[in-house]
Amino acid sequence: MSRKKPENLSFEEALSELEDLVDRLEQGDISLEESLKSFERGIALTRNCQQALVKAEQKVSILSEKTLDAEPETFEVDAKD
Repeated sequence: MSRKKPENLSFEEALSELEDLVDRLEQGDISLEESLKSFERGIALTRNCQQALVKAEQKVSILSEKTLDAEPETFEVDAKD
């Protein structure tokens, strides 16, 4: 099965896969080599999730700024957001 690169996954997809990886690692039924591959994948997924959260936080911050002379501003939403 071909897996998508973490950066091509939505936040929800990355988080779901990360949860599955953690479950598999916690069971302890996989080899050391497979554990290391899963750990590496998990790190990449975690970074993807963190970046998505930072972007969301920035958008919320921009939208919630209270400026008396603020003009409405549009922003582009990524297709995978």
